[in-house]
Formats: sequence, C-alpha cells, structure tokens
Amino acid sequence: MKFTFLGTGTSQGVPVIACNCNICLSEESYNKRLRSSGLISSGSTNILIDSGPDLREQMLNCGVKKINAVLITHEHNDHIIGLDDLRPFIFLSKDRELPLYGMPRVLNEIKSRFSYAFYENPYPGAPRFSTHPLEFNLPMSIGEIEFSMIPVMHGELLIAGYRFKNFAYITDCKSLSRETIESLESIETLVISALRLKDHHSHMTLDESLEIIEKIKPQKAFITHISHLMGDINKLKHKLPEGVEFAYDGLALDL
Repeated sequence: MKFTFLGTGTSQGVPVIACNCNICLSEESYNKRLRSSGLISSGSTNILIDSGPDLREQMLNCGVKKINAVLITHEHNDHIIGLDDLRPFIFLSKDRELPLYGMPRVLNEIKSRFSYAFYENPYPGAPRFSTHPLEFNLPMSIGEIEFSMIPVMHGELLIAGYRFKNFAYITDCKSLSRETIESLESIETLVISALRLKDHHSHMTLDESLEIIEKIKPQKAFITHISHLMGDINKLKHKLPEGVEFAYDGLALDL
C-alpha cells in the first residue's frame, strides 16, 4: 500500500494571495503547498482523500489515471470544492458514477452544493456521484483497501479521519478523544495536521500536534495542513522528535 501527499497546505494554500511574508515570497519548493489532500493506492485500487480546489493540478502533477472512490473528511470548501474536476475519471469509468464516502451530514451537504451531479436526467457532461454514508470505527473495504472512519474534532465540528490498517490520516484536527487516541496506539504511520505555532480555535498548533503524536507513539509521523504562519520549517526541524517530519506536496510513503 502507498500513500501520496497531493497537497499539504491550508485553505488558502502557500503562498497566500497578496501576502508579502518571507514564506510566501520564498522560492523554496517546500514553501509551495497546495490544499491538503491524499491518495492511497494498493494494486489496482486508488482512493482519493478529499477533493479541494487544487484537484486538477494535483492529478496532473502526480500522473493519476484512475480514481475508484473518494473519502471526504468534512464539508469545508478546501476539501470538497474540486469534486467537479473529477469528471474525466467518471467519463472513463464503465459505472459512470464515482462513489463518495463520508459522514451523512457531509454527504447531504455535497448533494445540496453539487445538486446537478445527482439529477435524474443530468446535463450531458455533468459529473455523477453516488453517496455512501459511513459509521465511525466500522470496517469497510473498497477494492483491495480496507479502512474505517474515525472521529476527529475540528474545533466544535465533528469531522472524519481515516484509518487504513497500520496507517491513519487526520487533518483539520483540534482535538481527539481519549478513546480515539487509544484506538490508534497500534498504528505504525500517522499523518496529522498542525496549522501554525500560535493558538487557533479549530486547528492544532505544532506543539499540540506533537503532544498527540507522543500519546499515540507511531513509528513515523508526518505533519500536514501547514500554514505560511508556521514559518520556515527548516528552522523548526530541531523541535521535531525522531521519526516526525514535515510532509510536502508529492511525498510518497510505502506503507
């Protein structure tokens, strides 16, 4: 199984439009981050996690030729607004519908915002989706990939993370329950978000993220959903314990 970071930035990406900070003006590749998204692959099965506004660029950058399904973490724009750009995969599919998985609330919001993708008689060329509500911690499988949805708190909003055997992907996190932390203590690789150094009402700081990593104790951990306000990550690497790294766009992990 393989996981690829398609994007590791926040809702505005990095660089941020019209920002003149040193990070946004930097020419370093690690300071250029598309909106957070990931691709998990095994054999002939490709599953996309979230579909943000940079979806088209991400698919082209990584040479993705097939998507079997999409797992949605939550309904915020930077995680779903790129769904329409999945049309080429739908056109190539014999099923002519792309399955979307996630929380019932989130799938209902997608049906509302992309209503044209669910019409009985759709406009020719429109995308077609089917929705598949998930329950937390219930094992599921798509093709060759087994997974389960895990509860994550994004401030006061309940959202989804996803676990794939010994790997877990958690973004936009502010807190995890004790039960969720304990359920993840057996994983080998953890992806988790950290927005910046200063406190935020709905996202973890770097220190808060490192505290969660210390509790779960994975063999390896990767920080994603990184803001320009995190600063120069090369100057922050000394703060990271052994086995913890800042992720970057295009990084591929063998799981």
